[in-house]
Amino acid sequence: MPSFDTVCEPNLVEVKNAVDNTAKEIGTRFDFKGTSAAIELKDKEITLFGDADFQLQQVEDVLRAKLAKREVDVRFLDVGDVQKMGGDKVKQVIKVRNGIETEQAKKITKAIKDSKLKVQASIQGDAVRVNGAKRDDLQAAMALLRKEISDLPISFNNFRD
Repeated sequence: MPSFDTVCEPNLVEVKNAVDNTAKEIGTRFDFKGTSAAIELKDKEITLFGDADFQLQQVEDVLRAKLAKREVDVRFLDVGDVQKMGGDKVKQVIKVRNGIETEQAKKITKAIKDSKLKVQASIQGDAVRVNGAKRDDLQAAMALLRKEISDLPISFNNFRD
């Protein structure tokens, strides 16, 4: 029976490269000279450091530009709140989404069931598997999900005939 998996997986190598390029640009830009502006990546968490909220916003803008240049969807970023550190320094944690959360998975399965296509969707861990009798029905389900789910950067893999 033909099937495919709907997943939400960023290219972590490209994310690491974008963070490295952002750190390099922060080191060379004139407006960041002599400040505590920095960026680091640890276990799918990007941490931005700076002297003020404005500086954090600038570092985030540079990061988003580098991610876009490397064709990584910025919808993978889950931006946290700005936190005060000692003195007048601030930091911000940005989580890189990996996997589909339960609420989003339920939304995907509901969209497929409401479409009246002859396919079945089932949640399997952090992915949603879609089964169908015909390849055309599966392709129609892919098109439907691309149109309906706009707030999550989904992709499709493990297509089986």
